[in-house]
Amino acid sequence: MTKDSDILIAGGGLNGPALALALAQSGFDVTVVDARAAPERTNENFDGRGYALALAGQRLLHAIGVWTHLAPKAQPLLEIKVSDGHANQGPSPFFLHFDHEEIEEGPMGYMIQDRHVYQAFLNAMKANDRITLLSETSVINQMVEPAGVTVNLSKGPTHRTRLLVGCDGRGSGVANRAGIRRTGWGYGQTALVCAVAHEKPHDGIAHQFFMPPGPLAILPLPGNMSSIVWSETEKNATHIHALSDADYMQVLRPRFGDFLGAIELVGNRFKYPLSLSVANKFIADRVALVGDAAHGMHPIAGQGLNAGLRDVAALAQVLKEAQSRGEDIASTLVLERYQRWRRFDTAALVAATDLTNKLFSNDNPLLRAGRDIGMGLINSVPGLRRSFIREAAGLTGDMPDLMR
Repeated sequence: MTKDSDILIAGGGLNGPALALALAQSGFDVTVVDARAAPERTNENFDGRGYALALAGQRLLHAIGVWTHLAPKAQPLLEIKVSDGHANQGPSPFFLHFDHEEIEEGPMGYMIQDRHVYQAFLNAMKANDRITLLSETSVINQMVEPAGVTVNLSKGPTHRTRLLVGCDGRGSGVANRAGIRRTGWGYGQTALVCAVAHEKPHDGIAHQFFMPPGPLAILPLPGNMSSIVWSETEKNATHIHALSDADYMQVLRPRFGDFLGAIELVGNRFKYPLSLSVANKFIADRVALVGDAAHGMHPIAGQGLNAGLRDVAALAQVLKEAQSRGEDIASTLVLERYQRWRRFDTAALVAATDLTNKLFSNDNPLLRAGRDIGMGLINSVPGLRRSFIREAAGLTGDMPDLMR
């Protein structure tokens, strides 16, 4: 089959560009198809969206050549404090405290704004002659053939590729057309997302405050600003999101507390319904799934992007090694290696986030007593606490080379 590129990636969010850059480094010609206009997410006005990037994810971004541009705009995560309680009543006396000084590698991770990450990816893709970016374009059909995949696009000519990768989110069209089904459920929760400026410095400390309707995450950004990911019941979230900015802040303040002084809203507000959605398979004939197309989980541990970047690093390594051995990179034999690598790790992470949300998002007095005692015990055992810190930093398990 005459090919237009070795690999076509459907989806230009963050995982798609990261994978394209990793594959281009290994000598592959890559096409990225993005339904949005390229400049759409690079607006200079802060839009409130930020990511908790684990240390392993930061290493990947360094390896593919974008971290140098991102480092001045990133906030190191030096500590994480986890507590349980009610709005207006403050946290319980039992808590978890993770400090980066308990590991040798440096910060546990970094907080960084979506627009900065995407801009760095966009610049790097434009500068790489092995990557073709097709903006405002979608994959509308795919036909698998013995030697490759013929892909129909929403505009432009038909594209031929050896491997099609779905980085196109939970409703992945690539997965649907490949006959891959999904398992999942809704949580009856909605995440309210915004950013706030505060009077006092955050000192690089992230806070996770568990309340009966859902957790409130306060994640430090550069300067005296923090990103807020606040889970509420669907009914409450719909009501709160519809409020004016002033009334919205009146609801947030008692949940946030006064430990950082006065707070005020910065930029836009967003809301996202929360659910679990996992593909029953991560591969099909000449097709692989990455990121939310493979697994969408609760943001309770901030691991969504990090799990996707781990997919990126694993798939890039599997394809590079297959190419060096002269194998067909899109054969079932090769793609099975990627699926075996990522399925167990993903299943464990999905189960952990699902169980944690169910355990903490309620006001059952027996569960509350049990989880508070559990947090206190973990916090009092240095070896156990260190294991949790390394897990949060993404430094456990079978790590791909790009994350070492």
